[in-house]
Amino acid sequence: MNTQVLIVGAGPTGLVLACDLARRGVPHRIVDRAPSYFPGSRGDGLQPRTLEVFEDLGVLDAVVAAGMGAPLLRVYNGGEVVAEMRMAEPTEPTPDVPHPNLWFVPQFRTEEILRARLAELGGRVELATELVGFVQDADGVTATLRHDGVEEEVRADYLVGADGGGSTVRKRAGIAFVGDTDETAKALLADVLVDGLDHSPEHGYAWMHEGAGVGLSPLPVADLYNLTAQPPADGVEPTREWLQERLDTASGRTDIRIREVVWATVWRPNVRTAERFQDGRVLLVGDAAHVCPPTGGQGLNTGVQDAYNLGWKLAASRQLVDTYAVEREPIAQGVLELAARTLQRLMDGEEGAYQRGSEFHQLGLNYRGGPLSRDDRAVPGPLRAGDRAPDAPCRENGSPVRLFEVFRGPGWTVLELRDGLALAGDRTLVDTDGHLGAAYGVDGFVAVRPDGYVGLVADDRAAVDTYLDAVATGSRAVR
Repeated sequence: MNTQVLIVGAGPTGLVLACDLARRGVPHRIVDRAPSYFPGSRGDGLQPRTLEVFEDLGVLDAVVAAGMGAPLLRVYNGGEVVAEMRMAEPTEPTPDVPHPNLWFVPQFRTEEILRARLAELGGRVELATELVGFVQDADGVTATLRHDGVEEEVRADYLVGADGGGSTVRKRAGIAFVGDTDETAKALLADVLVDGLDHSPEHGYAWMHEGAGVGLSPLPVADLYNLTAQPPADGVEPTREWLQERLDTASGRTDIRIREVVWATVWRPNVRTAERFQDGRVLLVGDAAHVCPPTGGQGLNTGVQDAYNLGWKLAASRQLVDTYAVEREPIAQGVLELAARTLQRLMDGEEGAYQRGSEFHQLGLNYRGGPLSRDDRAVPGPLRAGDRAPDAPCRENGSPVRLFEVFRGPGWTVLELRDGLALAGDRTLVDTDGHLGAAYGVDGFVAVRPDGYVGLVADDRAAVDTYLDAVATGSRAVR
């Protein structure tokens, strides 16, 4: 069976890519070797930039309904609250940043929402389907899949590995996974149903006992909490009884009862990146390309951005696909360094290490100087080619409209900004309150990529046409 793109791995990254390809009408298959869907909360922190991607994909309302803001963590010594802290204080939206806050949604719910969207777009996940091998040539990849003991040969233009840190795609492509795993610092993470607590999204609990402790952070599902603790000794299973004993000891209470352990894993500090994100017709996204500590809430979010960068390119040309690794490898490296620094601060007990500022939001990540970024101005302004294209409220025919609504969809958007107006195709947007002018600071043309980044800033339309022709043909004239 032939297809244009074969995606291996149906976590959030693979699902975002599948949704993006489906809405563009790109033939694809998405397979996962697991026999059932992931049940845990693991990647539950969604950053503002990810929320913007989800808005474009049409799933933001469902994601918001399924989640909650950062809870207040209350630290107890016995029955006394000795400290209170919040990972991120909520802030109000601004004209250019409509979704400014970290939003918590259990990963299993995020995946459910994305699978539902994929189904709406005509796609589906093939479970219990394992990639057992592949070979590639100049024109594509021939992959072998196994389902129920039966092997199937699939021919695809591209093979995308979204299959996690242990990626089969990466290993079979012979791409090294460079970095370190610290076996000396471990933590147990578990999703547990708990009785005896006021299950509120407003606050979580942490108890310290003889240098160790147990934390319970609420999840937006009735009675469900994410539990953190020191892991059991090697060979010991974190059963409900084992976790209950740890909780009783740390809290000094017997009225908090763990009803069920839904999911559990032992986490190790792991900072690794693939030696390269592309090998011919084989591409790596998400944890298959990079893994980092969860302390910065960056892993899932960076994978979503990988997929969002790649989707429109897979729908266009080989030349555009070849810009994926060039743009994403430096981003991933910076994200890994941020997460690793944050982990070290936490391990050192540094004051304020629990807090997460705007540097974690991924709004400032950019492709300045990249192969698709071109700024023709003699003196560039604050917003430059390669930056995230900001939102702005405007009016169209007397009715309010956001710039993100104009960008929504799978294509490029060309804005002509003049005298308080923005012309976008046959649409005229009025910058009534000056927010668009403040966000862009441009008197001329801005070409916004399908993934919401500024590709070109220019003074005249001819430069825009030349640029878009170059992008379409893969010409070096882009820069």
